[in-house]
Formats: sequence, structure tokens, C-alpha cells
Amino acid sequence: MLSPRNRELLGLVPSALLVVAGFTAIFIQAENTSGAADTNIVLNHASSVSLTYGAIFLALCVAGHLVIRFALPNADPYMFPLAAVLASVGIVMVYRINPSLARQQAQWMVVGLIGFAATILLLRKNGVGVLERYRYTIAAVGIGMAVLPRLPGIGEQVNGAYLNIHVGSISFQPAELAKIAIVIFLASYLRDNRQILVTAGRRVMGVTFPPMKQFGPMLVVWGAAMATLLLTRELGTSLMFYGAFLALLYVATGRLSFPLIGLILFAVGAWFVATHVGHVHARVLAWQHPFDPALYERTGGSYQLAQSLFAQADGGLLGTGFDQSLLQLNGAGGHAIPLLPIPESDMIYAVIVNELGLVGAAALLLTYLLFVARGLKTAMLARDSFSKLLATGLSFVVAMQVFVIVGGVTRVIPLTGVTLPFVAYGGSSVVMNFVLLGLLLVISDGARR
Repeated sequence: MLSPRNRELLGLVPSALLVVAGFTAIFIQAENTSGAADTNIVLNHASSVSLTYGAIFLALCVAGHLVIRFALPNADPYMFPLAAVLASVGIVMVYRINPSLARQQAQWMVVGLIGFAATILLLRKNGVGVLERYRYTIAAVGIGMAVLPRLPGIGEQVNGAYLNIHVGSISFQPAELAKIAIVIFLASYLRDNRQILVTAGRRVMGVTFPPMKQFGPMLVVWGAAMATLLLTRELGTSLMFYGAFLALLYVATGRLSFPLIGLILFAVGAWFVATHVGHVHARVLAWQHPFDPALYERTGGSYQLAQSLFAQADGGLLGTGFDQSLLQLNGAGGHAIPLLPIPESDMIYAVIVNELGLVGAAALLLTYLLFVARGLKTAMLARDSFSKLLATGLSFVVAMQVFVIVGGVTRVIPLTGVTLPFVAYGGSSVVMNFVLLGLLLVISDGARR
């Protein structure tokens, strides 16, 4: 019977095979489109380059595996291979859309693996418990990072939201760091006050309300994070934080009334924001009427959402095939007309559905489901409350992130700018998701030891 670490090593092989198969399909299609005469030359070139890329990807994954093998020998053997599968899909799809962006994505993956290894090596002795000592500092840093895009000179507004900061040639999305920092604070605070929240709440008309003395400081920090995110108009991240907050509150207290009160407050807040904030109101209108000609042709209207729905419908059950999605047209004067705006990040799920069909999209979502399930199993096995809550919060952040972007692209909820974890293009997202993975594996090693 294979040991857990050998199972993990074996589990990395499918991700490398996906890279090889994906790049081979893309190169063959590109050569066929260019009208190459010799089929054998095309196949030999495609196979050699694809094998090289697959070997490089596997080498990077094996390097991460070696860190886990020697630093966290008891960690969950499936989370890292699942993340590798998601990253392999991301590299192939981003390369298919824009090869230069794929090279940048690969570079950020290397940085992410370095952050992953650093997280493991720094926390392997004392575990994640050391983070509890600095919870207020971590929360302050998270909120400060979230507000940076609003600062003049380094902040940038994209599609109505303030997402990125620029320092020289480097662009970074600080909300990715904030999501981990706020979850760490919430998990730590709830760990210390969960019993009081359960026993000291007041019952009004059969509903238990939490005591404000203990609940207040957490609401202040969480409210500051929400206000900061609304200030930057990054509503997808706000929704993700709110979902994680309610999930942690329910897991910590076991009181269903707490998240129900939170959902009512969310409904009131969502109505107010949707009717009083122009950027959000425009998103809601586009969600309600994506095919309205007036909205479809308006700048910042429903064009992006409508085109994503067309692309997904075109994919059908099995998809059109790698490199077959029509992403742009050649207009007058050689200018490219984008049929699917921002396909490498916001709309990458629509490209996947178009080229891999409903079957490929379901496989991707099942991979995310397995990743979240392993994270929640880690939370169940953890022996201290902080580790349980932190693993739950981090797992739920990934789940909410997938729900927000997939729900937006498929018109379940209004479209937001959250990235698809490990898959969509974005350096800060890739780096911080690998750090998140490192935290989950540290918790898992302590739980299984």
C-alpha cells in the first residue's frame, strides 16, 4: 500500500499529463490553421515542445512535494495534487488565450510555490497557533492592504472598481492578501469568545441575539474591512468575506439564528447598495437584462455577460475543442474586436465551457469540490478550535470565490471581478492561493500527526 506522500507524488502525474495534452492540442491546431504541409513535422514539434513544458511543470510540482515530504510528512496527500490539476488547466487555458500572459502566469506560479514553501517552513514547528498572537496586527495589515488601490499614484480603477496597485512595472491585487488576513482574525477571535457568544446571547421572540460586548470588536474589524472593500468597489471580495464570516460564525457557535440575522442584514445592505451605488446598479441591470439592446451596446453594460452566455451555449456537451473558441474578430484596419472581453481572468470559465463543454466544466467544478472537501475534512480532524475555524474559513473562502465568479458568468448572481482560484490569470491570486494551500497543509499535518 502506498504511503500518503507517495500517493501525493503519484497524484502529480495527471496534472503534468494535462499540460502535455493541452499544449499538444493547441500547437497542432495552430499549425493546422497556419497551413503547415508536413503533418509529421507538425506532430514532432508539438510533442517535443509539449513534453518540455510538461516536464518543467512536473519539476515545479515535485519541488513543492519535496517541501511537504520533509517538512509536513503527515499532511493531507490530496490537496496539493488537486491544486496542481487546477494550475495546469489555468496555464494551458491562459496560454491558449495569450502566450505572453501564460509566461507571466508561470513566473507567478514559481513565486507562489516559494511563498507556499516559506509558509510551511515558517509554521511547521509551532503550527498556525502562532498567528493568534498577532491577530489584530494581521487584521490591520489586511484592511490597510485592501484600501491601497484608492490611494492616488499607485491605485488604478478598472471597470468601475479599484482593484490593483502599481509599483513600477509590478501590479498587485492587495485584496487577495486581505482575504487570508481577515479569516485569520475572525478564526482567532471566535476561538476565544465562542462560548460566551453561545451562552450569553439574548433571546427575543425566539431568536438568540449575540452579546454586543464580545461581538462588538469583531463587528468593528469586520465592518471596517467591508467598508474598505465597498470604498474600492470590489464587491465580489466583499461578498466572499461576508459568506466566510457567516460560515465561521455558524461553525463556532452552532446557532442557526446568527447567520440568519446576517442574511437579513445582507439583503438590506444589498438592496441599498444596488439602488444607491451607480457601479453596482449598472451590474444589477446587466444581470437582469443581459440581452437588452440599450444595455448590450452601452460601455460597461451587459455586453461581457451576454457574450459569456453565448460562448457557454456554443460549447454544448463536449465543447468545440482546445483553441477552437472564437475570442476576437479582425475588424477594419487590422484592429481586433474582442468577442469575449477579459477572457484570461473574468471570463476564463466561459472559455473553458466553450472549448471543453459541459463535461469539462463539470470536471473542473468537481475538482474544486474535492479540494474544498479535503479542506473541511482537515477542519474536522483538527484538535484545537483555532485550527478548526481557520481551516473552515480558508476552505469556505475558496468555495465562495468559485461560486461568485462561476455564478456571475452563468448569470446566477450579478457578475463581479473575482478570479477563479489557481486557474484565472492574476499574479496576486496565484501567489496568495498557494499561501492559503500552505496554511491548510500545516493544519492538516498537525491534525494527522
